[in-house]
Amino acid sequence: MGARLRVVLDQLAHVVDQDQAWAALDLTRALVDTAPSGCDVEAIVPAQGDVAVPGLAAVHRLALARRELAASWQMGIVPGVGGGLIHSASLMAPLVRHDRVHDNDQTTVTLWDLKAWDAPETMAKSAVSSHRAMLKRAVKHADAVVVPTHSIGGRLAEIAKLGERIRVIPGAAPSGFVVPLDAAGRRAALMVPDRYIVVTGRPASIEAGFRAAAAADADAVVLDAPEGAEPRFAEIAAAAGLPEARARIRSALPAEDRAALLAGAAAFVATDDVAAWPWRAVEAMTLGVPIVARDIGVHRDVIADGGTIVAEGDIEGAVVDATGAAARRLSVLAADRSRAFSWHGAGERVWGLHADL
Repeated sequence: MGARLRVVLDQLAHVVDQDQAWAALDLTRALVDTAPSGCDVEAIVPAQGDVAVPGLAAVHRLALARRELAASWQMGIVPGVGGGLIHSASLMAPLVRHDRVHDNDQTTVTLWDLKAWDAPETMAKSAVSSHRAMLKRAVKHADAVVVPTHSIGGRLAEIAKLGERIRVIPGAAPSGFVVPLDAAGRRAALMVPDRYIVVTGRPASIEAGFRAAAAADADAVVLDAPEGAEPRFAEIAAAAGLPEARARIRSALPAEDRAALLAGAAAFVATDDVAAWPWRAVEAMTLGVPIVARDIGVHRDVIADGGTIVAEGDIEGAVVDATGAAARRLSVLAADRSRAFSWHGAGERVWGLHADL
């Protein structure tokens, strides 16, 4: 007997998190491609949501737009959604009481990071409240909460009483994430020099990346800086010994620009210290960029032997090595490690999860 998996695609018109929005679409395409014989996929979308995923069996369009839908679902009001097998690639899901045993209704959600608990200062207050509220509903009503790494799962188990409902399914780089043909032109438009490293991290952790850039005689290009945070990051760079003019602060960029920047980087440096799926590190590995990462559980899970993982105090020396003698070896290791992550594999595991339930 076949089954229909209903996937929540809530960020089609109103994007709240760029990475999670494209991840949901990539996963949906993978679910269509990996559907077992006799099974198919349906999309649940807000009003005005337009979904372009070939092979969907149906699109269930709700009456509410995304903003109103989020407020409604946080209160457990889910009119017009219906039951069945429901999977969300975020915490945004119709989480209400249901009968998995007798009605075969299932609801599973995904938690990509624990910033709302471990680094709330990096998020808007409304987003922190929303994440915490939806996790409370997930504890009550979700049949499984998917996390991308075992270390995030372990930390989540400390925060919420989910027991064996925590499941691990990694993410991947965006489908088709390759170096664009006009990469040099894109780098010129973004005003980056010939020699630079790409750095990620929040203000509390990123100083080590700036120190490493100075030691390696390279500029530092920061990705994903919050809007308006440029002066703060520039101050941190100057305090770390990197002149402000050599700290290039960039907020969210399109995938093509990120690929162009990463492809031209001498190294990628992840100073992050929060339990969160490392989107940019996975992209960097996909392009074979030498990786240096701070030693935290997420980096050990994801980067593993695909880069150099060191204590915060050793990042400087590791980057000097990664941009010099070890560059070729680390590039090969990064590319090899990136093959462990694919949306096709994630799709198969999501189908397996619902079969297990």
